[in-house]
Amino acid sequence: MGKIIMITGATAGFGRAAAKKFAENGYNIIITGRRKERLTQLEKELSSSGAKVLSLNFDVRKRNEVESVIGNLPGEWKNIDILINNAGLASGLGHVDNSDPEDWDKMIDTNVKGLLYVTRAVAPLMVKRGSGHIINISSIAGTDIYENGNVYCATKSAVNTLSRAMRIDMVKQNIKVTNIAPGMAETEFSIVRFKGDEEKAKSVYKGMDAMTAEDIAEVIYYCSTLPPHVCINNLEISPTRQASVTNVNRKV
Repeated sequence: MGKIIMITGATAGFGRAAAKKFAENGYNIIITGRRKERLTQLEKELSSSGAKVLSLNFDVRKRNEVESVIGNLPGEWKNIDILINNAGLASGLGHVDNSDPEDWDKMIDTNVKGLLYVTRAVAPLMVKRGSGHIINISSIAGTDIYENGNVYCATKSAVNTLSRAMRIDMVKQNIKVTNIAPGMAETEFSIVRFKGDEEKAKSVYKGMDAMTAEDIAEVIYYCSTLPPHVCINNLEISPTRQASVTNVNRKV
């Protein structure tokens, strides 16, 4: 087989756009996600473009599922060249004293523990071969903390730290690790955060040209196609109209 890329959270947003980008460029794609119908549809789309696709339906928050599914990959799919830890979310907004702990659990379990579970299952396969690239999708909120973002910001800060730690831990095995921290990008992100309230979600991007999922997919692809001796460790990207989480030049 040719090069294999595995993408978590591939059924929407950055993950879906990245899957399409890599498929267009001849990669074999492992797509994962919780939503079976969306996975099936994406598999059909990618396969129709000529890509070889393996879809894995599991929840990154459930360690037993992650270990079982990835531990039983067909032999030809085990040589994963690139892992994109994309599965992640924001849930709710509020001060620490009045936020919903269920939202906290959802974010910590997905953004931090889910990323760790998948990495723990895939990284040994890379280490064994002495090559591989792990790309973690963080956020500018991991370093630029904002009011009401407490736990979400904390989880993305953890992704930043874990990315650096992974790089240090596996440098002797020639494993690349890249932390990509996007700013405002209009995907399902805000719809999920506001629990389906599309009007609230749209207001987040009002008066500015937000990035798209395809923009981030281009950045991911660029980072993954540099020469073997070059690794981008950390990359922060935002729309031209956004200088920080809270400093946005909106059109009047």
